[in-house]
Amino acid sequence: MAKHGKKLRLGVNVDHVATVRNARGGIHPDPVRAALLAAEAGADGITAHLREDRRHISDTDIERLRTQLHVPLNLEMAATDEMLAIALKHRPHAVCLVPEKREERTTEGGLDVAGQHNQLAPYVRRLVDAGIRVSMFIEAEPRQLDASKSVGAPVVELHTGRYCETPQGPERDKQLLRLKAAAAHAEKIGLECHAGHGLGYDTVEPVAAIPTLAELNIGHFLVGEAIFVGFADSIRRMRAIMDAARIDSGRT
Repeated sequence: MAKHGKKLRLGVNVDHVATVRNARGGIHPDPVRAALLAAEAGADGITAHLREDRRHISDTDIERLRTQLHVPLNLEMAATDEMLAIALKHRPHAVCLVPEKREERTTEGGLDVAGQHNQLAPYVRRLVDAGIRVSMFIEAEPRQLDASKSVGAPVVELHTGRYCETPQGPERDKQLLRLKAAAAHAEKIGLECHAGHGLGYDTVEPVAAIPTLAELNIGHFLVGEAIFVGFADSIRRMRAIMDAARIDSGRT
């Protein structure tokens, strides 16, 4: 459970470093090198999504990340027997269960934990029994939070895509209120609450200010910004915005 005023952790997703590598083939740019650089620049952990079609991160990447990282590795994956076996083999610090469709460019929404309770519960149980911290990537809805608690996951990650994609104004404010309410509900029922998807410099501050959030996971924006300012500097700026938002929220 998040303690108010506690430092907000930053997880950096290195998937799209691998996307650039795979566009041409070969070994450059190396997502493992990016992960090590991210840790030096202030990331508290590294996130990597091993998709069933291996469109960016590869099995070898996961193996190298697991052995070379000195910060926690968060493995994003679908709830399949293949992915469960990989997670149990490598034993990352954390696994985030996400929905996955082959035709999507990126994760389009949260996992329907309420509707898939019986299918998901055995995967969560196996991972938790292996000592892996399990989170469910969900929409900011009370029923999905309650279902995540019911299947035995200790952590949820709120999908922030709808908030980020909504133009600034009353509708975005409404989406932010949804996130705040969900984070508060997570704390109430004893879940650690994270958030991520689509966050950038212009959207992260209000989310980082939510006192019941413990971690943000950000990737695509940071990799894109790195083209202009460098990967380390893009992360340092994000880290500074998050820290300032958390400090300011503690004063109010």
